[in-house]
Amino acid sequence: MTTHLPSCACCGETLADERRIDFGYDLPDAAFGLPEEAVHRLGVRGLLRVDGVGCFIRCLLAVRLTHGTELVLGAWVEVDEDTLRRADELWEQPGYADLSIEGTFANRIQPWGDDLLGAAVTAKVADPEELPCVVEVRHPVASRVLTRTWDRDHVLSRFPYPLPVDVRTDLGGRWSVLRSAGLTASFADGADHFTAPDRSASVSLMRDDVPGRAPEDFLDALLSGAPDTRPAQRLREALGEGVRYAFWLTRQDNGRPRHEFYGMAVTAGTAAGIYCTYEDPADLDWAQRTWRSLDRAVNGAAR
Repeated sequence: MTTHLPSCACCGETLADERRIDFGYDLPDAAFGLPEEAVHRLGVRGLLRVDGVGCFIRCLLAVRLTHGTELVLGAWVEVDEDTLRRADELWEQPGYADLSIEGTFANRIQPWGDDLLGAAVTAKVADPEELPCVVEVRHPVASRVLTRTWDRDHVLSRFPYPLPVDVRTDLGGRWSVLRSAGLTASFADGADHFTAPDRSASVSLMRDDVPGRAPEDFLDALLSGAPDTRPAQRLREALGEGVRYAFWLTRQDNGRPRHEFYGMAVTAGTAAGIYCTYEDPADLDWAQRTWRSLDRAVNGAAR
């Protein structure tokens, strides 16, 4: 299968290490949408003054995730003018190693959202080659960001950017699916979309409008009008008390082959459908893996 490695949203370098995942925020929330002439960068990427808004220093917020992963966020801390001036003086000097910053967090980051935005923080330089690190969050709820270990899927599924790891994503209705490494995520027209330049997957949920109908009969109704493919291009598998079904084919699109994969996961009263396209025929394995990852939680846990 083709290797798909995403790039850092901050520096553009390849993200290949699942033990540390770095993401950067280009601006504090209050500066989004302002004209470029209102935003003044003080010679380096980590110092910012925004007309009519305030002064900001970019810092690292490290969050512990399950599976031995650390999420490191390059986000902004609002500071006073004197602190920004002192940081500017020390930034590329020996005294930078002793820089300590007091301010308030200036980005809204899910799943912590409004609890983190505006929280008082302290940041210090741990490595002279990196931005200052947030070492304390003084807020009764937001302080848990530093002290807890968070579920990796729960946190990373909030980030729409390509990730270096697979992330199980909640689809609603107790359904979930694996979003593969290297894919962006979005929601539009009632479906979750996961995309890369050479492959994509769209997942949507359906409810059975016939009460009490067996999953096999619901599947037959969903497949009404589907193209007939060779037996070697079809799969049917058990899904607990339900059923999975998939088929795939190759169409010609302006003289070029376009590989398509259609899959269903059906349980009593509800189903999840997936549609994948891909350029490399070897990515059929990826499409089948994504289809098989479709699952519905039973008593709060996936099968």
